[in-house]
Amino acid sequence: MASGGSAKGYALVGVVVIIVLATTGVWNPFPKIWSWINQSDPIAEGVATWQTAIGGSPRSVTISGGAVVVEYRTSIEAYGITAGVRLWKSDADWAGVAGTDGDAVVVVGRLLTKGYEVLDPATGAVRRRDTEATAVWTYGDAVLDLRCPKAGDCELSAWEPRGSKPMWTIGTPGIGFVLDAANPDLPDTQPLNSSQIDVRAAGPRPLPSLIGLVGDGKVEVVDTAQGRVVQTRTPARDQRLAVVGSRVLTVTGEARDGTCYFSVIAHDPPNGRPVWQRDGLNLRTAENGSACKQERDPAGGDEVVLGVDPVGRQELIAAHDGRTLWHGAKGQSVLAVNDRYTLIRTADQRTLVARSFSRGKTVWRRGITANAQAALTPYAAVVADRKPAKVIALSPRTGAVLTEARTDAKVFAVGPGGLILIDGRDMAYLSFGSTPAR
Repeated sequence: MASGGSAKGYALVGVVVIIVLATTGVWNPFPKIWSWINQSDPIAEGVATWQTAIGGSPRSVTISGGAVVVEYRTSIEAYGITAGVRLWKSDADWAGVAGTDGDAVVVVGRLLTKGYEVLDPATGAVRRRDTEATAVWTYGDAVLDLRCPKAGDCELSAWEPRGSKPMWTIGTPGIGFVLDAANPDLPDTQPLNSSQIDVRAAGPRPLPSLIGLVGDGKVEVVDTAQGRVVQTRTPARDQRLAVVGSRVLTVTGEARDGTCYFSVIAHDPPNGRPVWQRDGLNLRTAENGSACKQERDPAGGDEVVLGVDPVGRQELIAAHDGRTLWHGAKGQSVLAVNDRYTLIRTADQRTLVARSFSRGKTVWRRGITANAQAALTPYAAVVADRKPAKVIALSPRTGAVLTEARTDAKVFAVGPGGLILIDGRDMAYLSFGSTPAR
């Protein structure tokens, strides 16, 4: 029987022999060993169409036609939607996807560098270059860019995603500042946040009929259909403006008696006349407290805003005419909303209710846990549940299950045919119609 010292000696000799064989190319077991060590667990076993390792932790993921575009801190990659094979990679500091299906493009650029490139999502080929723009916004049907050759003298242009000439260009005097990178924040509405579903999972939204450009304490309201500035507004110190659909909402928060008193007025930009007004409507533009400092955009869709009435009950308001689309009971909360539907958690936190605005009623219900999160996209209502961890994609219209998987991975993107899950540095695609987990 070998002594302990002899055994250690034999082991050392064995390690040396393996290293020599590997370095001389005779036999190298290390790739297989590391492959085994780094082998990833399935994100959605038995459900995912494919799973692949990606280049790092993504900033954003977008399903763009036949490609999945993954944005990292300093690079962009695209993967085929059919099999998850990497199609191309490009160095860039920021990216945005514009257009849909066959018209989709990827817009990329560098921080602190003017200009951008428009790439084909399937090949990475450059379709158009710009060398002057300082800010870019990407939408489902357009690309907007802003250039400021002189301080306070800027131009805004609108392009079709694959267009070679701008649809229109207008001057925007008085902006007096320089934006940077892709999709800088505009005074509009924001989707409700969820830790398990990325806020950009719905993909690029259609170009709104109105947008607001902020600078020098003013808001230039631009009609995107006609390509012209229709109004310039200067909010007071206790006011915040939000451009929602075809209206400009002015939210006033007055600090008095140790609390905030809110009021909302909606204006029609071309004539500047008020269309509707509500006292006591809190659009949650200020943090809790009595200072009433408004630093947040209201939550909602392009035509719907989420508010709270004076007794703390949530309500959804049509921005166009001020109608109350839904007024919640005590304890009910909105988990997601767009212009067509809303997903509401009941007061007992056990049921998810989907309500259609066009039909004016509940269209389906589903049991959930108290920790469930939800989001609405054009293609699916997504629910991320807990205990057990599960992701479910449902038809917004009927509540029918499109796909489901037992997983705690995060939903990063939803497209017409399925959704993308990310867990660490692994990405999986779940196509709609895949076998539900049981």
